[in-house]
Amino acid sequence: MTNAILSIRDLHVTFPSEAGPVRAVRGLSFDLERGRTMALVGESGSGKSVTSLAVMGLLSDSARVEGSIKLGGQELLGLTDDAMSAIRGKRIAMVFQDPLSALTPVYTVGDQIVEAILIHSDTTRQAAWDQAVDLLGQVGIPDPAARAKAFPFEFSGGMRQRVMIAMAIANKPDVIIADEPTTALDVTIQAQVLDVLRKAREATGAAMILITHDLGVVAGNADDVTVMYAGRPVEQGSVNEIFHRPRMPYTIGLLGTVPRLDHAAGTALPVLEGNPPSMAALPPGCPFAPRCPLGDEVCRDTEPALSTVLSEDRHTVACFKASEIDARGLSHGDLFPPPGIQASSLAAVPRGERDKVLELTGLNKYFPLLKGAVYRRQVGTVKAVDGIDLEVRRGETLGLVGESGSGKSTALLEILELAKPQAGSIKVLGRDTAKLSRRERRQMRRHIQVVFQDPMASIDPRLPVFDIIAEPLRAFRVGKSETEAMVMELLGMVGLEPDHADRYPQHFSGGQRQRIGIARALALHPEILVLDEPVSALDVSIQAGVINLLADLQGRLGLSYLFVAHDLAVIRHVADRVAVMYLGNIVEIGAVDAVYDNPTHPYTQALVSAIPIPDPDVERNRQRILLVGDLPSPADPPSGCKFRTRCPLIGTLPETDRDRCAAEVPVLAACGEDHLMACHFGRAARLM
Repeated sequence: MTNAILSIRDLHVTFPSEAGPVRAVRGLSFDLERGRTMALVGESGSGKSVTSLAVMGLLSDSARVEGSIKLGGQELLGLTDDAMSAIRGKRIAMVFQDPLSALTPVYTVGDQIVEAILIHSDTTRQAAWDQAVDLLGQVGIPDPAARAKAFPFEFSGGMRQRVMIAMAIANKPDVIIADEPTTALDVTIQAQVLDVLRKAREATGAAMILITHDLGVVAGNADDVTVMYAGRPVEQGSVNEIFHRPRMPYTIGLLGTVPRLDHAAGTALPVLEGNPPSMAALPPGCPFAPRCPLGDEVCRDTEPALSTVLSEDRHTVACFKASEIDARGLSHGDLFPPPGIQASSLAAVPRGERDKVLELTGLNKYFPLLKGAVYRRQVGTVKAVDGIDLEVRRGETLGLVGESGSGKSTALLEILELAKPQAGSIKVLGRDTAKLSRRERRQMRRHIQVVFQDPMASIDPRLPVFDIIAEPLRAFRVGKSETEAMVMELLGMVGLEPDHADRYPQHFSGGQRQRIGIARALALHPEILVLDEPVSALDVSIQAGVINLLADLQGRLGLSYLFVAHDLAVIRHVADRVAVMYLGNIVEIGAVDAVYDNPTHPYTQALVSAIPIPDPDVERNRQRILLVGDLPSPADPPSGCKFRTRCPLIGTLPETDRDRCAAEVPVLAACGEDHLMACHFGRAARLM
């Protein structure tokens, strides 16, 4: 390419380890043009982040880096640390995944941006400060002059990421590397950050490397895509070619496993069985062959080279079967047919005729806001959950969605405590938890279990899998022989092998550890499972298997799920009904298709519009609703409608209607069959 600002040729990165050399990156090559975005995608461990660190010169001294990395024609490999320090932040900048750990907590954000400017510019500190304030304004920080004097802990996650972007563009770099810049953010904040990144790239004319596992983000923001597997590129091309005409079975599988917001749930998701190989002991041949449905003897003996399939689009693929895939028009449904899912016997029973297994009425949970070190006094109240009504019927899944701080996790903890709430009532299987004795409460715990977000943090790493699953059985004094039989049955039920019982959690992948957590939750034959972000920490390929497992278990065992997630596409796929929370209140609730196809509350409309769809044509032509600012503090919520300070609809209303929003709290009212929402004017005006 004549206009390439960054050229990588045959990049290899190897780390020493006790198991042998770990070949983290193997033969990566690509050119990045000015003003374009290259996305690096693939499962965890595929070499994406190592590539970015190699470009930045931030790898440890023990790493062996070979090949060529040229920035504007200048070779970066072999430069001293002082020489690279003059380039980092000036010509090439990075936006890290976790902005809180990337920012120094003891300096104000303004001082940190000023430092980045002064290192590379011959200017005064006052001029640098003025530029820092201007940069904060450019990335959408409100009142930038005042907020520049604040510390990182005083900012929300989205605002901290904006500070990182401001720092990255301070010296108008040639290349910006964004390593999972939106992974830990709510979808509404993610949309804001992606919009800021897009504007920053346009303002500076920089090229961008976007590292992400979210294929919807890739579809909406990338020009070119490199798909990595086992440390090497297996498919490269334009975003349209990769998404619409993938030729590598791995790429086809990745795209097929993603739940889509614009597709109603119908069948199970395709699954990429197995796990990536160890980078310290790569098998001969194609690394993907053990997981590939088209793999044959040639694939297992020889690793295919990256070769061109469409020269005019620079589409290359490392697969012996690429021509066959193209000629036969094979899709993910052909290569990775969805597994069979056990249909529930309750599916034919009308919802109104099923028992209520969980019912919340007017549930409140307030926390006192205290001040003072010696003499503590209450100076306010945090209304985490502020009078919500929910119900889950037997055999159904209720999805609970909303931004961080909306009260979802607090509501779950109140349910799991099985105690008398501060106000309102909680009924589990028809029993009021406020009236349970200590013994009855203990017995009730058999019927309601929880699966946590992080499986490694929720299971004891010192215990083998057998003891982890057996622990609740022993707590309820189940006999030894019966426990052994049940543990083996549970392992098979969640797709694990009997010989896995003697292994420890660290020997398993993230998806397998989540299956262990599910098996443990099922040990006491519960009727209700509370699922707190059970797939958010997993790669999309592993996520699909866990989602299918949960659907199959629900059909076989008649389970009821309360499913909390920030990924609305996952909720659309798994849930029968969905409730949307904002600042401790339910603002919209109903059948999942009714809420998704006809979102009535402005907040729900913004949430739905913010979820990326893994289709470049669809994603780049969607109407996006960007919310202003972050969630208000639950200790000082706005009067009247709590959403009014961020509502994109309120500016279109006459003054009398705006006064009503400021003074009157909206209540849930019917807006369709099994569809309620709390907005004074949501039905009268549409944003989507």
